[in-house]
Amino acid sequence: MHRHIRKSVIAALCALLVAAAASGAPARPTERSKQKAAAEAERAGIQQKLSALKRDISKTESAKDDAADTLAESEEAISDANRALRDLGQEQGATSAKLATLDVNEHNLNRTIASQKQQLAKLLRQHYVAGNEDRIKLLLSGDNPNRINRDLQMLSYVSQAQARLLASLRANLAAVEANKEQTQNAKDELEEIAQEQRDQKVTLEKEKARRAALLGTLSSKLVAQRKEAGNLARDEQRMSGLVDQLSKLIREQAIAAAAERKRLQAVAEARAKAAAEAKLVAEARARAERAERERARLAQQQSHKPGKPVKPEPEPRIVEQRPVERPVPEEKPDPAAARAADIALAPAAPDGAFASLRGRMAAPISGRVAARFGAKRGDGPTWKGMFIKAAEGSDVRAVAGGRVVFANWMRGFGNLIIVDHGSEYLSIYGNNQTLLKHAGDTVKAGDQIASAGNTGGNEESGLYFELRHLGKAFDPASWIKF
Repeated sequence: MHRHIRKSVIAALCALLVAAAASGAPARPTERSKQKAAAEAERAGIQQKLSALKRDISKTESAKDDAADTLAESEEAISDANRALRDLGQEQGATSAKLATLDVNEHNLNRTIASQKQQLAKLLRQHYVAGNEDRIKLLLSGDNPNRINRDLQMLSYVSQAQARLLASLRANLAAVEANKEQTQNAKDELEEIAQEQRDQKVTLEKEKARRAALLGTLSSKLVAQRKEAGNLARDEQRMSGLVDQLSKLIREQAIAAAAERKRLQAVAEARAKAAAEAKLVAEARARAERAERERARLAQQQSHKPGKPVKPEPEPRIVEQRPVERPVPEEKPDPAAARAADIALAPAAPDGAFASLRGRMAAPISGRVAARFGAKRGDGPTWKGMFIKAAEGSDVRAVAGGRVVFANWMRGFGNLIIVDHGSEYLSIYGNNQTLLKHAGDTVKAGDQIASAGNTGGNEESGLYFELRHLGKAFDPASWIKF
């Protein structure tokens, strides 16, 4: 028996050493690529809805060209490139930190494995020196039986310790292989990120040059159109139409989200009920089996008694009421289940949260207020929001928590982002150089959501800011600390 144990130990050690020397698995597609593709596919559904919404608004307008529309493509591309570079920088930092952690883990694992190999080699040497007859010698020694039993028990403990050491070494070697795979994946992700950064920088420089050339060509036309009262009125009408359409969409998605929560709760309750019933069935079956075994044991004892067997009085048999077995419901696609795009814009903030912050919210950007709500805009309509002058690239932050419901270029407002704060309160941020969030993203108060610019044909760099409730613009001055 002892020889068998030793052979097993040697065989196991050889297998582990071969596994340790084996080369790593070939590189696979990175997890980052898969996650990125999934996120883009999910956002595509939301963007499709919002694009349709924009087309509906455009149908109500005249076909008159706007010089700023010529800039739309390049301004959107610049925004996308800047956002991509920012996201890639954050990913790069996180992946580098992960890689450093994996390197430390690998170092610690290798050190542990080296120590375990030394322990195992020592045990093998001891086995070789001691020979195969340890247990037989003890049994035939004629020594005190208590001492023999104690020594045999000690040998058993040693064998168990060897088995545990082998199991631990095997687990650590497997962990090294997994760590190597994760490390290679992180390195591949860093290379992906670096290549994407190079591509985005090229795109950014190209689009900046293109926009600069367009501005040089359209400069005088932009100035003239900005002063036209009709254009200002159309901008206001376009914003109101967008807000109305968004509010309707948000209400529909809120209803869909509530229905989805109710459906998921019902599924969870059904699964819990089925699991509880299955547990009762198992317990009832176990009790019945125990009772049957006990009856069989008593019957066997009775049959082995000497003399004439006395026929026992039949005991009343208790018939156990077993619950009806019901299978645990499987997760099957539900035709009524809401798709991600159908609930992506549902309110993220609770009712009343935004109103409770009145007078305590921080300004969305650091700068000088150049135009206030209600002030006259030349011969056109009054300002429905505020314009805050700020340097290009300045941080634009959400004034309160909520969900981004629009992040796109729109005539008259350039790169525009709108946040829903629940209870039909919206905050609107226009003329941005870069939009840093996507429709459907949740934000907290103070989160950077954009960077300031002069997109949409605006003459000066800064931020156009509005607050709306139930579709109507109202003065932010008593709500925001400017």
